[in-house]
Amino acid sequence: MSDPSDVVLPIPNLSLAQSLFTLSNPSLARFHNDARAALLEGIKADEMGPWYRSLTQAPSTSAPEAQTPTQTASQSSTSASAATPTPTVIPFDATILEELEKKNSAALEKLNERLKHAQETEGESEISDALRGRANYLTKIGDKGASAAQLLAFEKTPGLGSRIDIALTLVRIAFFWGDREDITKYLSKAEVLIEEGGDWDRRNRLKVYRGLYMLSIRQFKSGGDLFIDALSTFTTTELISYNDFVGMTVIAGVLGLSRVELKKKIISSPEVNQVLPEIPLLGELVNNLYACHYDKFFVALAELEQTHLLPSRILAPHTRFYVREMRIHAYSQLLESYRSLTLDSLSGAFGVSVEFIDNEISRFIAAGRLHCSIDKVHGTVETTRPLKKNAQYETVVKQGDVLLGEVQRLCKVLY
Repeated sequence: MSDPSDVVLPIPNLSLAQSLFTLSNPSLARFHNDARAALLEGIKADEMGPWYRSLTQAPSTSAPEAQTPTQTASQSSTSASAATPTPTVIPFDATILEELEKKNSAALEKLNERLKHAQETEGESEISDALRGRANYLTKIGDKGASAAQLLAFEKTPGLGSRIDIALTLVRIAFFWGDREDITKYLSKAEVLIEEGGDWDRRNRLKVYRGLYMLSIRQFKSGGDLFIDALSTFTTTELISYNDFVGMTVIAGVLGLSRVELKKKIISSPEVNQVLPEIPLLGELVNNLYACHYDKFFVALAELEQTHLLPSRILAPHTRFYVREMRIHAYSQLLESYRSLTLDSLSGAFGVSVEFIDNEISRFIAAGRLHCSIDKVHGTVETTRPLKKNAQYETVVKQGDVLLGEVQRLCKVLY
């Protein structure tokens, strides 16, 4: 029977950070009503008084009783952030805030009493549990002092597995607040701890944490590889839902994998195929690219930009990069199959005008991203072998000659 302390709590609720991102973007107005409802529902469910106050810019009130050093630090950081006003994304309701803060005060009072009792009459294990309980509650309600409370619990927690869980919680807090520096710091801390003896489940969960961070910094190849490795063992629902995880795996994989690997690791993956009926657009994207239906692929890519990339808190900053790289990927895949193509046939394959294909390919050629040239006189595109491929080809030939020579000498010795 598993230890209840090893259960990974989905705190803070990262789906609420996604809802906040949606509400903060006027271009996503079509999603605002659903996002606002989800945000308010989540705030009430998790009793997120401190976070609700910061979002609505509510006026300060007196501090609750049984104040802790962590709460004091939290209030000072909240006051500092309040000095720089930000746009309000949800309306302020004094009744909601009062109700939430009453629940927060009552819960924190109980948690502080439990901690005091453990410090006076019980051992290190009970003190550790009490500190973790208080830290987890501060994390759940979106208190700015949650990281400090988790670090205090980390110092007092002896078990390696529990320390890894706290480090991963610190990573989630950093994701929630969008603090990239803390994400890298606590990911490194978790990696060191897991190398000391982390179990199989925590190692696999760390892959997902690292993969999501890689995607957030535009490392689609590295992030996609980590996600693919975790496909069959995914349990990290505290960080990302399974459907979103598979969706991001496909989005990263279709850009980072070769055509052969795409078939093996994505198209033929039972885990991916189980989810794709719920996300049909991703199926159209990957299958049309693999089957060389480039006109349908371009349509799917344009729709993906509007429905999956721009609305995503993680992927939105990289939308233009991703769409551009996918176009280059598709052009390269088609051009590699031919020595020469007419501009008419190329534009027809992608379902765009000759002028569009001429301008776009010219730009990519000038940037050194496509290895071909355009013959405007004859209206053709001539492919050229990249210098890197020439060097690789010459290396293979030379190594092949050496191998044949060694085999011939060996035959003479044996026979």
